[in-house]
Amino acid sequence: MPDSAHAPASGWFEDRAFFFPLRVYYEDTDFSGIVYHANYLRFMERGRSEFLRATEISHQAMLALDEKLAWAVRRMRIDYRKPARVEEALTIRTRVIEVTAARMRLAQEVRRETEILVAAEVEACLITLDGRPRRVPDAVRKILLSYLET
Repeated sequence: MPDSAHAPASGWFEDRAFFFPLRVYYEDTDFSGIVYHANYLRFMERGRSEFLRATEISHQAMLALDEKLAWAVRRMRIDYRKPARVEEALTIRTRVIEVTAARMRLAQEVRRETEILVAAEVEACLITLDGRPRRVPDAVRKILLSYLET
């Protein structure tokens, strides 16, 4: 049986942007059938996780380092533009917009076809498992920089 941590990532790259497809389920919505606002955070987390897996710097890869590291969201700015509804097919677009010695900034969009429903900017940093901040390892920074939009 294949190891799920090494299974091919869901989604695809177009140029340097990563696209992750998902379907809105009933459990994602409120009583009106519209996606509950907090669930967009979950959708975008899935998009970020699949982006990292596709670049081979997944959560599991970071935990396999000599000093185990984890990505932590430090800051997020969100613009809710239009609602998504139950059973709609959505795509999460993730782009690297900045990489420094200590963090990465990503732009994410929740889309229905080409229409942007939610746009967000996410700043993430690395921490040890006991919460201490760490610099982004050079090898990880190099991979992230290869996806930086120019």
